[in-house]
Amino acid sequence: MTVSGPDTTGPELRARLRRSRRRSTLISVGLVAPVVLFLVVFFVVPIVQMLGVSVYDRSVSDGMPRTAAVIGTWDRDGLPGEHVYAAIAEDLIEGQAERALAGPARRLNQELSGYRTVIFGTARGLSEEPPESWRETLIEADERWGDPAHLVVLQRAVNPLTDYFMLYALDMERDIEDAIRLQDSDERLFLGLIQRTLTIAVTVTLVCLAMGYPVAFLLANIGGSLRYALLVLVLLPFWTSLLVRTAAWIVVLQSEGIANTFLMWAGFTHEPIRMIYNRFGTIVVMSQVLLPFMILPLYAVMSGISHWNMRAAQSLGATFSTAFRRVYVPQTLPGVAAGTLLVFMLSVGYYITPALVGGASDQMLSYFIAFYANETVNWGLAAALGTVLMVIVLTMFLIYNWIFGLDRMKLS
Repeated sequence: MTVSGPDTTGPELRARLRRSRRRSTLISVGLVAPVVLFLVVFFVVPIVQMLGVSVYDRSVSDGMPRTAAVIGTWDRDGLPGEHVYAAIAEDLIEGQAERALAGPARRLNQELSGYRTVIFGTARGLSEEPPESWRETLIEADERWGDPAHLVVLQRAVNPLTDYFMLYALDMERDIEDAIRLQDSDERLFLGLIQRTLTIAVTVTLVCLAMGYPVAFLLANIGGSLRYALLVLVLLPFWTSLLVRTAAWIVVLQSEGIANTFLMWAGFTHEPIRMIYNRFGTIVVMSQVLLPFMILPLYAVMSGISHWNMRAAQSLGATFSTAFRRVYVPQTLPGVAAGTLLVFMLSVGYYITPALVGGASDQMLSYFIAFYANETVNWGLAAALGTVLMVIVLTMFLIYNWIFGLDRMKLS
């Protein structure tokens, strides 16, 4: 007679199962980790840095440390005390000797025009020999040191945390009493620029929808080699450089281009029509470039719609137009939502095409971001405009999610 020991099959099986699950989890994490790392390094970190630059600037506090330490004690009732002017003078003298005034001068000049001249002009005329009164010496060197507005700007700028760039990107500013107000009408730029960017992006999106919907319908309802030939034509722009396509449109739309030559030959006009370096050229070229991004999501949805739905509606007495409008179109809404969202998000941040074929009054937000980053080296304002652009895109994304539901969209 054989006596069996305690049954260990259950605990051993559970232990093997836990090890198997742990191994599967580690494998899954290992597979996902490169993608997560890529997104963090090339997406999350740059966005965080951009947000940081738009609200954080240490150029004045680092370049004028003595001033930063004492000017906060000024209550703005009259002029600051002698110790504040002494700190300013010492920072200017040391900064002039070490060539460290460029950063503070640039930052202060961004907020109040002419401050650069105040900084460098005063620094060049100061002597290390302490006078009886630094306040009188500075005001004698430049009377703007006796202007409370200049001193308020300096007091604000020594604080690394600033809302100046974000306010300026929205055509707002703080007055001498720290109240936020709109800039004077002749100084406003960016609210109109944001409106222009949204107008162009919405127009391009609607043009692409109007042109892409019938093309996608044709692709989904024909068969054989003709479908593949049309798909190749749709995908062909992806294989051509954006710069080359834009340059080709310049040739086509210019005064002596193919379009104007044909219109004059056909008798539609007796002189060339301006179709380039204006809003018309910008919309035409952007629509052609972004059209495939509208067609492909629509085609992906339409190819999955059964032809029997329309036939069933017609067999019950509906006309083709009624069946198309009430049966077919609602089923394509996920593709419409995906295509319009994709085209809008791409067009709102477009840079190359408007810069090449648009006029001076047709440049979009991305052009000014590049301008302030590369030409004027105003990183704070460039980052603030980039933040505004990101907020616009996120807002549209949330609106689309609320109306259509992102889980219902189809991109391919």
